Amino acid sequence: MDHVTTPPESSSSAVHPYGSWPSPISAAAVSAASPRLEGARFVGIDGAELWWGESVPEERGRSAVRRRTASGVVEDVLPAPWSARSRVHEYGGGSWTADDDGTLFFVEKTDQRVWRLDPGSSPCALTPDDGDVRYGGLRLQHGRLLAVREDLTGASPARDIVQIPVTPPEEGTRMRPVSVAAGSDFVAHPALSPDGGHLAWIAWDHPDMPWDSAQLRIGRIQDGVVVDWTTAPVGAVAAGGRHSPLQPVWTSPEELVFADDPSGRWNLWRLRLDDVQAQPISPADADTGGPLWVLGTRWFAVLDDGRIVAVRTDGSDQLVVIGTDGSTRPLPVDPVTRLSVEDARGSRVLLSGAGAAGPGLWELDVDDAGAARAVVGGATPWGGEWMPRARAVTFPGPHGPVHAFDYPPTHPHVTGPADERPPYVVFVHGGPTDHVGGAASGKIAYFTSRGIGVLDVNYGGSTGYGREYRERLLGRWGVVDVDDVVAAARGLAESGAADGGRLAVAGGSAGGWTVLCALTTTDVFGAGISRYGVADLRRLAADTHDFESRYLDGMVGPLPAAEALYIERSPLSHLDRLRTPLLIEQGLEDHVVPPSQSEAVRDALAANGVPHAYLAFEGEGHGFRAAETQVRTLEAEWAFLGRVFGFDTPGVPSLILA
Repeated sequence: MDHVTTPPESSSSAVHPYGSWPSPISAAAVSAASPRLEGARFVGIDGAELWWGESVPEERGRSAVRRRTASGVVEDVLPAPWSARSRVHEYGGGSWTADDDGTLFFVEKTDQRVWRLDPGSSPCALTPDDGDVRYGGLRLQHGRLLAVREDLTGASPARDIVQIPVTPPEEGTRMRPVSVAAGSDFVAHPALSPDGGHLAWIAWDHPDMPWDSAQLRIGRIQDGVVVDWTTAPVGAVAAGGRHSPLQPVWTSPEELVFADDPSGRWNLWRLRLDDVQAQPISPADADTGGPLWVLGTRWFAVLDDGRIVAVRTDGSDQLVVIGTDGSTRPLPVDPVTRLSVEDARGSRVLLSGAGAAGPGLWELDVDDAGAARAVVGGATPWGGEWMPRARAVTFPGPHGPVHAFDYPPTHPHVTGPADERPPYVVFVHGGPTDHVGGAASGKIAYFTSRGIGVLDVNYGGSTGYGREYRERLLGRWGVVDVDDVVAAARGLAESGAADGGRLAVAGGSAGGWTVLCALTTTDVFGAGISRYGVADLRRLAADTHDFESRYLDGMVGPLPAAEALYIERSPLSHLDRLRTPLLIEQGLEDHVVPPSQSEAVRDALAANGVPHAYLAFEGEGHGFRAAETQVRTLEAEWAFLGRVFGFDTPGVPSLILA
């Protein structure tokens, strides 16, 4: 394991028990200082205005669209109660776009229709009310508004790429979107060539997920629709015979750039329509690409002069500019995780992500030697000295190396007793096909400033380390993830950095599944926190939405053949083994992991006489957006750890364990 140490004790430091350090970082401050951004772009002929989407916790998680004018004034473009949020694939993405005249096009959360908002006017609908029909991935290209349409009104879900009229229908008429391309279970990333003659898009079918196997399709457009299409070739043999292309971008009417992973790493490729194979662009042992959970994520942008600004991920994110000759130059940016190249105008780019001071939006001129300038977020109200620095660590595990980021207790004025080691919370990300990078969040600082360390684990199955690491989890979900998280926790304790008797494990959704599996199969952890965690694989397969309905085919095995394995792996089958104190948090409007799964775990804990608490939240779905929910859960988690591990948690409501 990489060497890990705790902060040296300062002679001027006060000594307090780990877990009870006085901290200025309140749960309310964490909620307010953690903007959840949803797309950004330059607006205006010269790109003088910066627009972005932002979830507003104080307004029950409403997704606002805001702008910073040329004079620096920040104001809402989309006022309350309107909320720009797509539910395509349940996770949405690409819920708004805008033209240079300041007209906003957005998907309204409540009805999933596409609306138009002109400056000084009220929104007007561009799509009809057809029941459970959703739109997302909006792209305004060459005067045409393209979107992904998801129709859930029929016997089986249907998706296609549509062109939406940009002007409202006249009174008494009914204009409908025109289907441009279909023919697969799922579609994403529509890209129209500059001359309007071709459309490129990403397509995939059940049982694959887009990071397993997908196609880049290029179709010829005639009379506004694709009349024939081909699968774009690439110039190398795919790892395992499968490709996962992403994000086509046209550089001319005859040429496009896209990301693909035939080598096992997502790299950039260039394809001319008259070529028989694509050509690699500056290959690297890093990923320019990631899991396509949401429709709006973008990993690179092509500048007007042909240079490419791209994210490269190998554990953490780096931003580079790739010259027309293939040379690369790193760009100085603060965000090192969740980095997305939102838009480009001239030599300017807009970036979202998270850095040393938390999440935010930055503007960068690639020809300026200076650092990127924060537009939203990227700073904390409590000061950088309270933010722990990430330590990239690697532990040996039964399935290979396990990557993680360690955040030790951090306080400018307090240290723990010399004869104690700190308690730790092991964070398990969701997905499970997802990734965490080396940037402390406000939530992490909430714990570390109180003397509780955090270990953020990228278990096998995570992205950011190549396809081989990602596919370590295939067929072994509930085994590899648990083994890796346990190996990381044990390795940290054996290094002397953590108190092995005060280790907790916490995660949401798929991370909650790993929490429950770990608590029913191992005795490493003394406490667990499950947020809307999966407890029953068969129920998940039956209840979940179409996007993930075949996800378990690859992660566990196809039903009904693998039913016995589903039963054996599920924590719900082994709740008699659940003897570890557990905090359960659940949204009552969760359509991904319904409340029934958390309620079954709660009932088993009660039957077993195990100390526990169950917090259920009205109006919350799969992921908590409201400020009051974020505050309540964070305070409850600290109070829960204090009750279980025996330290005081002053200033927050006490948590009663049943």
